[in-house]
Amino acid sequence: MNILFGYGHEKLNIKLPEEQIISVLKPNDVPIDLTGFEEVKRSLCAPIGSKRLYNIVKPSQKLVIITSDITRPVPSYEIIPPILKELNAAGVKDNDIQVVFALGSHREHTEDEKRKLVGDFVYNRVSCIDSNSDDCLRLGTTSRGTPVDIFRPVIEADIRICVGNIEYHYFAGYSGGAKAIMPGVSTRDAIQANHSRMVQKEAAAGRLSGNPVREDIDEAAKFCSVDFIVNVVLNEKKDIIKCFSGHYLKAHHEGCAFLDKLYKIPIHKKADIVIVSPGGYPKDINMYQAQKALDNAQHAVRDGGVIIWIASCKSGLGDSVFEKWMLEHKKSSDMIENISQNFQLGGHKAAAIAMVLEKARVFLVSDIEAEFVKKVHLEPFNDAESAIKAAFDEIGFNASIIAMPFGGSTLPVFE
Repeated sequence: MNILFGYGHEKLNIKLPEEQIISVLKPNDVPIDLTGFEEVKRSLCAPIGSKRLYNIVKPSQKLVIITSDITRPVPSYEIIPPILKELNAAGVKDNDIQVVFALGSHREHTEDEKRKLVGDFVYNRVSCIDSNSDDCLRLGTTSRGTPVDIFRPVIEADIRICVGNIEYHYFAGYSGGAKAIMPGVSTRDAIQANHSRMVQKEAAAGRLSGNPVREDIDEAAKFCSVDFIVNVVLNEKKDIIKCFSGHYLKAHHEGCAFLDKLYKIPIHKKADIVIVSPGGYPKDINMYQAQKALDNAQHAVRDGGVIIWIASCKSGLGDSVFEKWMLEHKKSSDMIENISQNFQLGGHKAAAIAMVLEKARVFLVSDIEAEFVKKVHLEPFNDAESAIKAAFDEIGFNASIIAMPFGGSTLPVFE
């Protein structure tokens, strides 16, 4: 069986023995009507738990549209134009609208990157800026003690519209919703406080209720209200197949329920070998981002098995703290103990990888130099074929396989 796996901007065609494949985890078949720009327009006309934007905003109000940065696959260039048209129809002028890229703890954009993210139509009409953690104001603290530090232009706006995509998040449950506020336009200290709850077992992919990280995020939004969200679900080609607009909780929850129908994949047996790709660029731009697919893969591999992680990571590890943690711990297990005693943003991703390594060996197929890969506790391979051969040599030629070509999206659920 030939299976395509995303790798950077390319597709790798990998041949596998069909009789040993338990499953190829692909999205479930879900009826789809409108897509792309037209689906966003439909959603804006039929918001969930909210009035239409047209009936919420008033002329002369200052508005911010908070959207994702370049490390996310959010097609802002398709989502924001119909939002602008809705706002203009309500009498809001372009010079009263500002797009804010939610950087979280990530680097700033170049102007070319900003233009690429929103498209010429938006970039040439409204101000587009990056969030800045040095220009935040503290609005209070959540009941769990997380400081609510928010980017000043977001606080000062009369109306806040959050744009994003909904996919599984390995400890926040799902992306989207109020996540554009926290951690999107917050400070590193606030993000660190929120993310420190990742070590709790309830902080898991595909979970909203009782998830301490997600509930903390949603509580933070009460200090800095979200007036409207426009969240999309993407297919494996990163096309918009469904849009959920309206109330920041009600619309988001409906979006999460749709995502479950599409991307929660039941499995009845765990595999000896799991071959996983985040799905290509930008999900494998660096190891920091690609880690989400590895985390999903751990739910499909048996204890003592092998995960073959196909991720370009052309930009390296992607975060200085993450890199420090990966390099400075002599044993990967030391990271798990350290994160429970000394939570540090960036270190949390390293500890998450370490938790996978407690369960399975990880063979990394990437653009990172082999010697460096070894230093970060992973086993390097130049190509998928040699990694697969090594896995068979290790486990045996009758080893069972689960393939996850869309590992950044699909969540295996063992039944």
